[in-house]
Amino acid sequence: MARNDNGPVAGINAPVFYPSAVLILLFVLFAITAPETAGQLFGSAQNWIINTFGWFYLLSMGIYLALALILALSRYGRVKLGPDHSEPDFSYMSWFAMLFSAGMGIGLVFYGVAEPVFHFAGPPVGEAGTAEAAREAMKTTFFHWGIHAWGVYAIVALALAYFSFRHNLPLRISSALYPLIGKRIHGPIGNAVDVFAVFGTMFGIATSLGLGVMQINAGLSYLFDVPSSTTVQLLLIAVVTGIATLSVVLGLDGGIRRISEWNIRLAVILLVFVVVTGPTLFIFQTLAQNIGSYLSSAVEMTFNTYAYVGDEDTQAFMGGWTLFYWAWFIAWSPFVGMFVARVSRGRTIREFVLGVIFVPVGVTCVWLTVFGDTALHGILTGTMPNLVDQVFADSATSLFHFLDALPWASVSSVVATLLIITFFVTSSDSGSLVIDTLTSRDNGETPVWQRIFWAITEGLVAAALILAGGSNALAALQAASLASALPFAPILILMGFGLFRSLRIEACKRDSLQHATNTPGNVSRIGSGSNYQWQQRLQVLVSSPRRQQVLDYLDDTVHPAMREVAVEFEKQGLDVRITREEDRCYLRVSHGDEADFIYGVRARAYATPSFTIGAVPQNAESDRNAHYRAEVFLREGGQQYSIVGYLKGQVIGDILDQYEKHLHFLHLVR
Repeated sequence: MARNDNGPVAGINAPVFYPSAVLILLFVLFAITAPETAGQLFGSAQNWIINTFGWFYLLSMGIYLALALILALSRYGRVKLGPDHSEPDFSYMSWFAMLFSAGMGIGLVFYGVAEPVFHFAGPPVGEAGTAEAAREAMKTTFFHWGIHAWGVYAIVALALAYFSFRHNLPLRISSALYPLIGKRIHGPIGNAVDVFAVFGTMFGIATSLGLGVMQINAGLSYLFDVPSSTTVQLLLIAVVTGIATLSVVLGLDGGIRRISEWNIRLAVILLVFVVVTGPTLFIFQTLAQNIGSYLSSAVEMTFNTYAYVGDEDTQAFMGGWTLFYWAWFIAWSPFVGMFVARVSRGRTIREFVLGVIFVPVGVTCVWLTVFGDTALHGILTGTMPNLVDQVFADSATSLFHFLDALPWASVSSVVATLLIITFFVTSSDSGSLVIDTLTSRDNGETPVWQRIFWAITEGLVAAALILAGGSNALAALQAASLASALPFAPILILMGFGLFRSLRIEACKRDSLQHATNTPGNVSRIGSGSNYQWQQRLQVLVSSPRRQQVLDYLDDTVHPAMREVAVEFEKQGLDVRITREEDRCYLRVSHGDEADFIYGVRARAYATPSFTIGAVPQNAESDRNAHYRAEVFLREGGQQYSIVGYLKGQVIGDILDQYEKHLHFLHLVR
């Protein structure tokens, strides 16, 4: 009758690991052995996707953002990403640092100066080089780096965190489709989804790494006259991939978190430097105007395909900018979403969405205004007369030419280069950790060689794209992002609606429990003939049980009560499991394809209240100062009430009360 569940088993998830590894390595071999053919193929694929599916990318990004905001502002916003009693694993500072570094780092540094200058000198519509062109350039840049990008990240991370931490499914993309395809997530369909996720993530990361290595090369060329060449870039990929591999081996807390926090420190130093040495008043004036202009036109820009213009210049703009970004973010979303999910356990959906979307976007708006508007101010006033030509000649060098026009350029360029390197390392090691999770079995601890394999493979893919693109490596990176995101875009929409469906079911469960009180009714219904007197109940309420007392209670009362209930459940033909672990005991009743019933009791420690019987002084030893409760937990998490002191009959009554509520929940969702 009683069967203990096994924990996660370490190792690879073969149906996902091997197909992903083979496909990626075949691509690397193709790009290295036939770079010209690969470059032509990338270009053809990019043009076909832009002309055929550009509208779909725009529509998808709007849907992702809408889904995330609706979830945050609805009743579902109170649901925790984890059991009801869970608490966040990281502070706000560490949380923001990690998700910002993973999601936007290299891109913002690469395009913070270049993109506003590109749009100013070559707008899709209107006259170039004017004050109006400068305003439109900043509005377009804000649009590309604003809430839409974080909307897609939020919906992926929400789905992953919810199904993994709240429903104990593997932390994989396929788990988010459980409400739609059920247990088939463990079969060929789920494996195919995860392979697509690995493939898209790999190319999204490779795109970011490619941009980063091009800019590191530009910084070294500026500082030390290192030549800007493919050979140097390949060497840089090898060096930084080695650092990233070491960070991956150290793990999430030992390596990635620390580097992410250093990212933020270096970014703040560089940001403050530009604000102080640049046109400070102009920066603050344009920040307010940029935000207002962006917000007032966000809806129109979301769905603007320039269909009524239709000339080659606007289509080239869409493919080279908006669609490239949207595809990059979609391809990047399994990586960022899974990484953000891993560091967001214990937060509510509302807290998560508002934090993930608006805090990084606020920082992004400040960053783009400081660098973009300072560059545009320099062009319009003549203090940076050659910046437009320099950006168009090589966008990777734009940041360093920009800093060259400000005081202490040699110092600020060193800080900028270090910032790019740390962002590079963070993207690589975080991406390796995510792909490693996607290809692992049941969230088990994977072998170190697997993490090293994916870190090295990321470097190989980035190197292959650089080789395939040759002198036009950026175009190859853009094409790779567009292509890898295409099969994944509809999957993300399904993930969002699957999440909605599961949350609706959970809301029904909560409605079925809305009349529950902290103290179960069976306690108050004990008759006068019972051996349980009210004086005994009061004594239990004001007592301060120690750990061993609660553990003995689990063995002597709770476990026997569960065994008696289990016998009756089995007589009704139900599959029942009882698990007794060190500090908890729980009963699971299986209902086939419907949600299982779980009733558990666990020993949980608290600081001893000063009013309880047997309370010890505050300066006593910590192990003696602990006050333990035998708290009930259900499938949704801890229920915040203790049953210490209940008789066996009362425990059975509480189990049946909760089971009755569970049956009512199943009735509501049928």
